[in-house]
Amino acid sequence: MNYPFWEVPFIGSGWVIGMIAIFHVMISQFAVGGGLWLPMAERKALLENRADWMEELKKHSRFFLLITAVFGTVSGVGIWFAIGLAQPEATSTLIHNFVFGWAMEWVFFLVELTTIAVYYYTWGRIPAKLHLKVGWIYAGASLCTLIIINGILTFMLTPGETWLSVAGTGAEASKFWNAFFNPTYWPSLAMRTLVCISLAGIWALITGARIDGEKQPELKASYLRWTTKWLVPSFVLMPFTLIWYLFMVPESQRALLTLGISTIGSGTFSQVTRLALVMIITSATIVLVVYYLAYKNPRDFTVAHACAVMLMALMATGTGEQAREMLRKPYVIGRHMYSNGMRVSAVAAADKSGYLRETLWLNQDTSEHWAQGEAMYRGQCGACHTLTGYRSMNKLMSGRDRQSVGNFLDMLHEYKPDLSYRRYMPPLTGTPDEIKALGDYLYAQSIAPEHPADTTLKAQK
Repeated sequence: MNYPFWEVPFIGSGWVIGMIAIFHVMISQFAVGGGLWLPMAERKALLENRADWMEELKKHSRFFLLITAVFGTVSGVGIWFAIGLAQPEATSTLIHNFVFGWAMEWVFFLVELTTIAVYYYTWGRIPAKLHLKVGWIYAGASLCTLIIINGILTFMLTPGETWLSVAGTGAEASKFWNAFFNPTYWPSLAMRTLVCISLAGIWALITGARIDGEKQPELKASYLRWTTKWLVPSFVLMPFTLIWYLFMVPESQRALLTLGISTIGSGTFSQVTRLALVMIITSATIVLVVYYLAYKNPRDFTVAHACAVMLMALMATGTGEQAREMLRKPYVIGRHMYSNGMRVSAVAAADKSGYLRETLWLNQDTSEHWAQGEAMYRGQCGACHTLTGYRSMNKLMSGRDRQSVGNFLDMLHEYKPDLSYRRYMPPLTGTPDEIKALGDYLYAQSIAPEHPADTTLKAQK
């Protein structure tokens, strides 16, 4: 336990990351797909000499600038803030291993910010061909940020055998490219590129919906129908890239999905399966709504319709990202670091010498035994659980006597190969005294959370 614990009441720190990340992914992937959409749409308008299209594209580029450069940048900083507090050990590993990658990504990000500002503010002020070139420069820079970030995100699920062979030796950075081009890199890049393209079309529907269909019916129809076609590649090719991606995911992680699929008939779903079904259903709904409203009846397509499609896209993106996160369980970095920040290689030492042996973050305001139990909960349980809210420990322990709580913790500590919890939870590490302190703490919380310290002392007696 090398870092202090960041406690977020009721929702937990993981959901803080999740809420910011889902919002950021919607914008960042729009930045990539929209970066391709804008110059392609401008090229079409130039070739067809469509002045009316150019006016709408100028409006869309302003919308694009505000969404990506302002909200995208702020939410990106928010992610760094949240992961640094919620998962400091994992964040440290990513920074040390990918500092060169982060540096490259920031260079391309600065090019993005510069070129999108130039692109918007030079409409009609520079030659059309030069303006189009600025758009293509932005598109290339934004695509490069996706290429780099994808390597770091996929590393967390499948770091690869080469990198794992040197993990913990101090030579991890020497295997940068092996970690970057990990087993799930290419299928993930293909999937994310398709999502970026589809999101570009979905965001552009909002601009198209604002065109007055009574005054400019031909403009609105041509704009919306061309934009709708951007959804086609994603929904045609996505199933194939998803199969490719799942084929590269380790069998232990893929089992979280296949377990839920195989038990659908009995009404039993794994959380990953639920998320996958929501993603599929919302994506199919988007296709139907966009086809029958935006493509078949463009004059009647309103801003409310476009916002509804955007909300469904948010649901699909959010569930997809959460499913990807769930596939990593019980790790935050596959086979190297558990979701509570404990390195796999450090488990044996923690069991022998103690999980809290070097921590500086023990609360000394109460008894030593109580402080140890609280520190054990915060360090080993708090990354995924709260006491009274999301994945409530009080609810999990409710109705158990002290011996039953101890048996549950012993089961997690032994971590036998046939333990069902191994698919989701890391092992409980520590000495018998530390585990006993955790048991007393959790039992006290479940029976009298308003006075836990007093109850723990009674439980010990």
